[in-house]
Amino acid sequence: MKKKIVSMLLCTAMVMSLAAGCSSPSNDAGTDSKEETEEDGADAAEDAAEVETVEQRTVYVSPAWVKSVIDGGQEGYENYVIGEVSYGDVDASPDYKEGHLPGALHIDICEVEDATGDEEGAYNLLKAEEVEQYLLSHGITKDTKVILYGQDPAGVGRAAYGYLWAGAEDVKILDGGIDAWNKAGYDLETEANEGEAAQDFGTAVPAHPEYWVSIEDAKDRVANEDNFKLVSIRSKEEWLGETSGYNYMDKAGEPEGAVWGKGAKTAFDVADFLHEDGTIISFDELKELWSDCDFTLDNHLSFYCGTGWRATVPFLMLYEEGYDNISVYDGGWYEWLMHDDYPVQVGDPASDDCEHMTVGELPTGKAAK
Repeated sequence: MKKKIVSMLLCTAMVMSLAAGCSSPSNDAGTDSKEETEEDGADAAEDAAEVETVEQRTVYVSPAWVKSVIDGGQEGYENYVIGEVSYGDVDASPDYKEGHLPGALHIDICEVEDATGDEEGAYNLLKAEEVEQYLLSHGITKDTKVILYGQDPAGVGRAAYGYLWAGAEDVKILDGGIDAWNKAGYDLETEANEGEAAQDFGTAVPAHPEYWVSIEDAKDRVANEDNFKLVSIRSKEEWLGETSGYNYMDKAGEPEGAVWGKGAKTAFDVADFLHEDGTIISFDELKELWSDCDFTLDNHLSFYCGTGWRATVPFLMLYEEGYDNISVYDGGWYEWLMHDDYPVQVGDPASDDCEHMTVGELPTGKAAK
């Protein structure tokens, strides 16, 4: 998914302060007010402590859990970074400026992927040393607890996937994003934050190169390994070759041998993986979605989409469930189109109408309007 691109101010404290100033000036009244404040703080701390703990590989977490981290109610989560993910720098992120989670940094998606789209980068992850330097600039090492959120679930997924690939050991996503945070009634802030840079990431980057599949390996493995499934996370129209889904890709189709994993209604969403409120579907719901697909969870599933964003969401969902036979073919359809001799399929491969040819033989005129 490419780059297509609330502020809550509470005045009740001032009102209560004025009201207190008009009440009885007795020492008893002042003492009661202080005791109530202390009790409220204790109740908040107790509520935070009561939020249940989650496993390290749990990715999608509730607003209450994130709030409990901020409030110091999660043991082992004292060293954490919260990041709001969007495309572009902080000046190009009005959402961040209007209101973000307390302490949240702004994180540009271009800190994990090459945004040039040229043949060398092709929207793949950046070089390991570049990703490492960006992480260190935010104070993130392999041991830092990272919590991400943003308006685009696939964009946030892209960053989370890149961090796990690099070697961050505990990466979480606020389930439902800032809408869920606001619905829970939690505060926002508008002051921009910057992390304190770290010097040593703590492990070689990438720590998990197996999470990433190159175009050469994708082509070879899908042709020669029965257990390797190249899973398209694209809309039905993209899957059938009716449109590329993007205004800068003029040819439509899929890599030869790919299977469909659903996931999207358009090139710019992951609607099949989300509830109406924007929270991620359960693992049981995911298995039901995939019940008629041409792969099983016993296969090695290498997800791809147009350019690498949508594919990260099912990767994270399976990562969370403890699966290790998963990866992302990073370059997606965009990079596949750069090779005229690469084999492609157009249409449902289970039907007699599916056409097989090479990229160079594909008709043009399939760009999204």
